[in-house]
Amino acid sequence: MERRHIRMDVWQDAVALVHQIYEFSSAFPQDERFGLTSQMRRSAVSVPSNIAEGAARGSDKEFLRFLYIARGSLAELETQMIIATQLGYINEQENWQPALERVFAKLAALINRLRASIG
Repeated sequence: MERRHIRMDVWQDAVALVHQIYEFSSAFPQDERFGLTSQMRRSAVSVPSNIAEGAARGSDKEFLRFLYIARGSLAELETQMIIATQLGYINEQENWQPALERVFAKLAALINRLRASIG
């Protein structure tokens, strides 16, 4: 039986973003393994995880709460990516923003739709 979240574009895009973050962070300096690398990976994994957990809850109100948490984790990740770029760990030419923006936009749309249905 397929779970509700697996069919969601936002969840699929968030999982793809996790893969991208793991690729980027694998090239970070070894001394960042327990610092920025770990932080970024946790933030990235948190996004689809919270979407999945919220989707598995019994109500749209609870789902909405987890979507807000996912959006917060995504904002954390964005900040960490900016820091990693400024530190030179990510090449300025590597275009990570579109994937992040896509997840932000899809999360916003889902949040707005749920807020409207809840009233």
